[in-house]
Amino acid sequence: MKLYYHPISGHAHRIHTFLGLLGVPYELGYVDLAKAEHKSPAFLALNPFGQIPALEDEGVVIADSNAILVYLAKRYGPQWLPEDPAGAAAVQRWLSVAAGEIAYGPAAARVVQLFGRSDDTAPMIARAHRILALIEAQLEGREWIAAASPTIADIALYSYIARAPEGNVDLASYTKVQAWLARTEALPGFVPFVRTPCGLAA
Repeated sequence: MKLYYHPISGHAHRIHTFLGLLGVPYELGYVDLAKAEHKSPAFLALNPFGQIPALEDEGVVIADSNAILVYLAKRYGPQWLPEDPAGAAAVQRWLSVAAGEIAYGPAAARVVQLFGRSDDTAPMIARAHRILALIEAQLEGREWIAAASPTIADIALYSYIARAPEGNVDLASYTKVQAWLARTEALPGFVPFVRTPCGLAA
């Protein structure tokens, strides 16, 4: 199994850390975004969208971080994705949040800072605080986002929330969110999201 990734990408980190949590063997394929390797013919043959991450597993290629999380849970860790209708829907709800409010809130604000862009981050930061307030409320009286135990919903949300301060999104007032981040980081096999000086985000 091979994960095509870049270490500064939160989308790629979701998969990197989930592979660690699953304890399955894998190798990493570094995709140099600065050299536009994600737009090269070789990579586009794997993922025509030209985005990381992509996962290759015994001839099966999956792209999109949330789709990869579902694939890995279905194949290697069914306890991470409830099968009952209500439980599966609860997880899907938060996968949609990861692809929506998180992507266009804290993740977008982070990209602006990492690239040194001139975009107005005020709407992104406001969007981030709106969803963080909802997540804070969701964590009232519970340890995990969608179920009594961790699911791929927690993994999908973690990376860009953990790195939200890099986009000037202050997490100080979200005590339950901070405790949830710490619980996630304490899971056996968790792979830290280490910021590198690579200079690009995705």
